[in-house]
Amino acid sequence: MIIIAGLGNPGKEYAGTRHNAGFTVLDRLAEKYGINVSEKKHKGLIGKGTIEGNKVVLLKPQTYMNLSGESIREAVDYYKIDPEEELIVIYDDISLSPGDIRVRKRGSAGGHNGMKNIIAMLGTQDYTRIRVGIGEKPARMDLKDWVLGHFAGEDAEAVENATKEAVAAVETVLCAGADEAMNRYNHKVKNE
Repeated sequence: MIIIAGLGNPGKEYAGTRHNAGFTVLDRLAEKYGINVSEKKHKGLIGKGTIEGNKVVLLKPQTYMNLSGESIREAVDYYKIDPEEELIVIYDDISLSPGDIRVRKRGSAGGHNGMKNIIAMLGTQDYTRIRVGIGEKPARMDLKDWVLGHFAGEDAEAVENATKEAVAAVETVLCAGADEAMNRYNHKVKNE
């Protein structure tokens, strides 16, 4: 069993915001593989299914971003999985340009409060994560306003492409492992 968690904030007012990039990728996975993510469990919404021959639980924590670890910890304990081998977390990253994604097998929170909470709750930072670039906030803009804002113009198109790449990266992790996904998807988008 593999838990694939997409991070975001619950509620219609947050739908489609930069901070909900993880939810967006998870929604695309669910749609592609016909998995209904609506069961209320583990302080989140879950859906069970199969992706590329692997039994998966798709998880959207409903705790708000900063407490995402509470939901993930409950799911990890319930399904008795090893986070290092059987957990994938998808989330937004302001240090990556819109359209860029990065796959890693471990790492720090990098200032992301949701990731800080997950690391604290799991007691490890050794688990696969897929970061979706949302771009740096403009000068003089509050970080909260930036991450809770919506994509526009070229950024919206770039992030749509990144969402597709993140779905493909999840599939690659499941089929060939995180190292192969890192080799395929850890590149910069070329601005033309």
